[in-house]
Amino acid sequence: MSDDGVLLLRWLPGVQIEVEDARAAMAQVNHMCQQEQHAMLVDMAAVASVSREARAIWSIPCRASRIALLGKSPVDRVLANFFLGVHVPPCPTRFFTARNEAMDWLMAHV
Repeated sequence: MSDDGVLLLRWLPGVQIEVEDARAAMAQVNHMCQQEQHAMLVDMAAVASVSREARAIWSIPCRASRIALLGKSPVDRVLANFFLGVHVPPCPTRFFTARNEAMDWLMAHV
């Protein structure tokens, strides 16, 4: 968690996210937040793939109040847009390629 109360989730470059990974990440988000909701920045730069089952986990409500997906490559954008087009996120969610723009969007709604 950052000093300003934003959850930071960073996936390692090249990772193939499976359902177990998604469940573990969401459990950690809920643990970190306790009973409060927090904005969350998800650094997904260079994620190799996300399984269908893992994408479904991210449609389940959690303690994130809004989610900024941060990527750098066209593949990151495709992954994010595919998720946003197929699944209904549990809170406002947007894709960004610039961290400062993502943080500005998150902080404007805290």
